[in-house]
Amino acid sequence: MEKIAVIGSGTMGSGIAQTAAANGFPVVLKDISAEVVEKGIKKIEKNLQREVEKQKIKDDQKKEILNRIDSTFELEKIIDSDIIIEAVSENLKIKKSLFKELDKAVNPECIIVSNTSALSITELAASTTRPDKIMGMHFFNPVPQMKLVELIKAFTTSENTYKKIEKFSQAINKKAVLVEEAPGFVVNRILIPMINEAVFILDEGRAEAENIDKAVQLGANHPIGPLKLADLIGLDVCLSIMETLYSEFSDPKYRPAPLLRKMVRSGKLGRKTKSGFYDYN
Repeated sequence: MEKIAVIGSGTMGSGIAQTAAANGFPVVLKDISAEVVEKGIKKIEKNLQREVEKQKIKDDQKKEILNRIDSTFELEKIIDSDIIIEAVSENLKIKKSLFKELDKAVNPECIIVSNTSALSITELAASTTRPDKIMGMHFFNPVPQMKLVELIKAFTTSENTYKKIEKFSQAINKKAVLVEEAPGFVVNRILIPMINEAVFILDEGRAEAENIDKAVQLGANHPIGPLKLADLIGLDVCLSIMETLYSEFSDPKYRPAPLLRKMVRSGKLGRKTKSGFYDYN
């Protein structure tokens, strides 16, 4: 069975590690320090305990899953991995720097995938000496519950790499959708501009946040309104994706709503800061 490493122990990284471990894979969760990665482990423990309380898993299953997850802040602990999943902040410069570092350190056959929600996989691949072994694997939050994973081929991704990641996706009980690289891929190219438009409507005073969400929920049969969804995703992530779409397409229809930019600058990022379009205190 492949050895899996996940870099980044935030909401997405910890969710990916939990999902892989729950499906039998040995996982190493890595972050910049022992303190940071420990927070990720505690997040996994909390999520699994919630599953126990809901009687979806048993306590001994929880222990088995946790026993499959090691944590580290040292690169040396993941160099023998078969698949490395990058889930660090949505910043192309940071990701490229990490991919260059991994390229030099890990074994030549290791496949490195990015959980980026919109950035160019081809540009990430070009920063390595193994562009055929780089691709995107875009999970959705919350990872343990959401079935979809977008598999994004870089211009240089080999068919063998794609098949291995497709097989891995199936092994962790995900439904994979193949996407040829394009800004925002499929879901976020549709979803984030919808959220952005909802922010425009709010900023123009056309309707209050609760009514915008209620209208979309009841009128389009969505389980959650766009502004509540933005808070769940993180307003900084929404802004980053809109900026990527705007930059890549040079189309004014993708311009970020000024209110969205203002809220990110003020630190109101949604659920993770307990304040966004709604208050979570």
